[in-house]
Amino acid sequence: MKSGGGWNHLWDGLYEMDPDWTEQYMAMAMATFQSGIIDPKVVQMLCIAVDASATHMYAPGTRRHIQAALDMGVTPEEVLEVLKLATTVGIHSCNIGVPILTEEMAARGLLPQAAAAQSAPRAAS
Repeated sequence: MKSGGGWNHLWDGLYEMDPDWTEQYMAMAMATFQSGIIDPKVVQMLCIAVDASATHMYAPGTRRHIQAALDMGVTPEEVLEVLKLATTVGIHSCNIGVPILTEEMAARGLLPQAAAAQSAPRAAS
């Protein structure tokens, strides 16, 4: 990974503490890139999605995989679509959080602002 430019300097300490384990992990991590089972362009686009996702947000990896994808002939429009798909990961925070919030609001006798506005008396015109 170092020779290919895919090494993260943050892994240096891990390598120094346990080089055997780090080598085994890196070999496993590189297997998908080297197997040929998935088209290399698709592998790069999957890596972009993972690195750019709200749960990972790893800018150096995102940059490296975008560069590699473009070098392989992936179009900027295809990369943008992958990035747009990756943003949907973040919507789950609303899928989980909003129902909990409404339950807690109901338990406290609170109404969401939109519901409160709809139930407020309207002035006669």
